[in-house]
Amino acid sequence: MAKPLVAVVGRPNVGKSTFFNKMAGRRVSIVDDMPGVTRDRIYTDVEWCGYSFTLVDTGGIELKSEDAMWSHIRRQAELAIDIADVILFFVDGKSGLTSGDYDVADFLRRTRKPVVLAVNKVDGSDNSAIYDFYALDLGEPVPISAEQSLGLGDLLDEVVKHFDGKTAADEEAESIKIAVVGKPNSGKSSLVNRILGFERVIVSNVAGTTRDAIDTPFEYEGRRYVIIDTAGIRKKSKVGEDVEYYSVVRSINAIRRADVVLEVVDAEETLSEQDVKIAGLIHEAGKPSIIVINKWDLVEKDSNTVNRFNDKLKTELKFMDYFRSVFVSALTGQRVNTLLGHIDSVYENASRRISTGLLNDVIGDAVSVNEPPTHNGKKLKIFYATQVSANPPAFVIFCNDPKLMHFSYRRYLENRLRKAFDFSGTPIKLITRARDDVK
Repeated sequence: MAKPLVAVVGRPNVGKSTFFNKMAGRRVSIVDDMPGVTRDRIYTDVEWCGYSFTLVDTGGIELKSEDAMWSHIRRQAELAIDIADVILFFVDGKSGLTSGDYDVADFLRRTRKPVVLAVNKVDGSDNSAIYDFYALDLGEPVPISAEQSLGLGDLLDEVVKHFDGKTAADEEAESIKIAVVGKPNSGKSSLVNRILGFERVIVSNVAGTTRDAIDTPFEYEGRRYVIIDTAGIRKKSKVGEDVEYYSVVRSINAIRRADVVLEVVDAEETLSEQDVKIAGLIHEAGKPSIIVINKWDLVEKDSNTVNRFNDKLKTELKFMDYFRSVFVSALTGQRVNTLLGHIDSVYENASRRISTGLLNDVIGDAVSVNEPPTHNGKKLKIFYATQVSANPPAFVIFCNDPKLMHFSYRRYLENRLRKAFDFSGTPIKLITRARDDVK
């Protein structure tokens, strides 16, 4: 199931980005006193009290402004609200209740989604500034100071209360969800139509035809799938229309809620910088994936063309060298019929669980072949390992001091695991902990 998504909304300059940066642990959103600095949503993953969720920052909402910039920002915030599971509504405790707050509150009530009201800039023990905000009729206001990190735990407690009992839709519970992403005009919609066997989405040679993510459930050989066709992900410099921003956000959201991601690459254009960035989004989301090289029928080929293309992929996608590539033609149907088999395979790899005994046999053999490194006279000692989760597979390695685990040795252990077990097409995570942490 996809992580819950929490949208942070409110009027301009109420401290949303300051709060977001505190949660992210680094400065991601630009913080400035000038309203309108944050114009696009920015995502970060947050963990609190055993819950994992995605926080999305938005620009300030000026519902009644006719200004083109505010109109644009408003539409972006509306999209974030549309895809959110919980809405975190920020107001300013220093400036007090405004007509703009009433406007935003009225809009949020109509969404019928859970809303948590955060009264920001309440510095100190005097919480009298929050009382006026009861008039918004959005429940109990939570006083915080994002700048001073006051009350943030209480606020997050209120947010995660709304995650209880959240489950995937029944019709998707046993389906493999497949997101089809890539640059505009790479042939995604044509590929979806080939997989489905009928015209489901508009196909056009004009880049950007598919504006929204479109979910289509289907069955094949007794197995259930949901395929998610998305609009192309453009470079920011080329995203000029509001509707294109919608496309980018829906594409990113599709990756996050998918079980398997197909990244469609135009074979005629080889691998572009934008293709690599999209692959990075998939890798960071921890999703199993397949690089689908489309329009292969249009490429002049010899006996080494596939090898050359794969070598380029290995060079450009070093951060995800577990990738699996398939060369297809959505136009002619060439090898499209193999995709579902690859999808099943990488999903199975991502879901694979290794018994503790077998896992420690592999780690033990790896250590005996290549002993752990020594740093400042202290040697890394690996005691045992266990798998803690799947999708993607995550392994905890208990040792004497996690700081002694050099990146190169971690990489060595990952390669040994991949050699012993088929994890092609999926990332895996190696987590090091001191043996005392098991207590």
